[in-house]
Amino acid sequence: MGRLGGEELSYGSDADVVFVHEPVDDSRGSLTDSEVAAAAGSVVAELLRLLALPAGADPPLVLDAQLRPEGRAGPMTRTLASYAAYFNRWSQGWEAQALLRARPVAGDVALGERFCAWVDGIRYPPALRPGVVAELVRLRGRMEAERIPSGVDHTLHLKLGPGGLADVEWAVQVLQLRHAHRVPALRTTSTLAGLRAAASAGLLDPAEAATLTQAWTTASRIRNAIMLARGRPGDVLPRQPRALAQVAGALGRPADQAETLMGDYRRGGAHARAVVEAVFARELDNGYPAGADG
Repeated sequence: MGRLGGEELSYGSDADVVFVHEPVDDSRGSLTDSEVAAAAGSVVAELLRLLALPAGADPPLVLDAQLRPEGRAGPMTRTLASYAAYFNRWSQGWEAQALLRARPVAGDVALGERFCAWVDGIRYPPALRPGVVAELVRLRGRMEAERIPSGVDHTLHLKLGPGGLADVEWAVQVLQLRHAHRVPALRTTSTLAGLRAAASAGLLDPAEAATLTQAWTTASRIRNAIMLARGRPGDVLPRQPRALAQVAGALGRPADQAETLMGDYRRGGAHARAVVEAVFARELDNGYPAGADG
C-alpha cells in the first residue's frame, strides 16, 4: 500500500502493507476459522518482529499496517472473504482510495493475484457512489488543517502543504476512482504514470499534467535531500539559512542559490494547488457515473 505499493519509496517513507491469508483446506473440520486467523496473525507478528531486527549496516524494516480495515482496532490479517464482507458493508471512500496503491509484494502469488482482482472492483468502480469525491475533498482539507503542526509554515510542508505530495496524489486518485473503469491506462499504482494516463485521456491538459509532475517530483527530491543533508527524515523545507543551504547543496544547487530554493518551491506549490483545485472542482461537477462517457 502507499508509496511502497506505488513503487515510490523515498528515504523517509513508511512501508505500508496489509496482510491477507487463506482458510486452511481442512476436510476433517478440526480447525475453526478463528483458530486459522489466530495462527495467521502469529505468522504476521513474527514476520514484523524479524524484519524489525538490526541487519548489519542496514536499518531495520518497520512495516506499517494501519491502512488495514478498522486500523489498529482490526485484525492484522484477514481472509479475502473477510475483506469483501467488510468493504461491502462498512467501507468509506478513503478506503477505496487507499486500495488504488495496492499491489502484491510478497507471499503466495496466486492469492496476491486474487486479492488484486477483487480490489479492482472496489477501486475502479463502474459508478462512483454519490458524495465520494466531496468526501475526499473535505478529508484532504482536514488533513492539511489538522496534521501540519502548529507554527509550521504550511507553504513549506512537502507532504501536506499546497502543491505537496498529497495534493498531487489525491488529484490523481480522484481521477482514477472516477474514470479508471473506462480508461484502463489509469489502473496504475504509480502517481507519475497516472498523470501521464490522465493527460493522454484528456482528463488533464498537458500544462496541468506538467505542473503536477514538476510539483510531485520537486517535493520528492527535497524530502530525499533533507534526509541526506540532516540524517533524519523531514517533511518541511527548513527556513534556517544553514539548514536550507545544506538541503540546497544536497540538491546540487550552488551555495549562492540556496535562498532561492524556498521561493521557487512556494511558487511551484501555489501553481500546483491551483491545478489540484481545478481538478477537484471538475470532478465535483461531473455527476455522471465512472463508466459513462462524460
